[in-house]
Amino acid sequence: MDILELDRRASDALGKVVASVTPDDLRRPTPCADWTLHGLIRHQIGDNLGFAAAATGTPPDRSVWEGGVLGDDPHEAFERSVALVTEAFAAEGMLERQVEVREFGIFPGAFAVSMHFVDGVVHGWDVARALGLPGDLAPDLAEAALAMVLRMPLSRGDGQAFGHEVEVPADAPVYERLAAHLGRDPQWTP
Repeated sequence: MDILELDRRASDALGKVVASVTPDDLRRPTPCADWTLHGLIRHQIGDNLGFAAAATGTPPDRSVWEGGVLGDDPHEAFERSVALVTEAFAAEGMLERQVEVREFGIFPGAFAVSMHFVDGVVHGWDVARALGLPGDLAPDLAEAALAMVLRMPLSRGDGQAFGHEVEVPADAPVYERLAAHLGRDPQWTP
């Protein structure tokens, strides 16, 4: 499994959904508690910039991670941030290097890319659902993301990165299982 290719595909899928967001949509709620579409896209841009900085060895700076700016064209801002993180992840030796990711810790580069990949896959679902679209953007990406998160330690609960796991049937569609594992209600609607 090529984590860089999976990550690029997840960013592409998320970018296609972000491209359909109109200025009026930015006020919509999302499955991520406390975030509107504006806040969620801003978060993803900030994460792209933060992961890009981390991949180049820059010490964590909260203002970079939280500094996503949508400007007049959220899709263009998102795509610019994707270009930066994709280039940083592709650097020679990055997958083997140790990378400091926010307050989460120091990880091998390949693991940091997998964190970014999972974030992109689940936020693609979040944006699609906020727009009232089906969330099954690329089931193979969701399968890969679910396999990864089932092996990751997750900080859950109030004030943590993830909510408490939501129960779903074992045979639920993969995006529902992924969303539920990460603390989202798979039946959420705007």
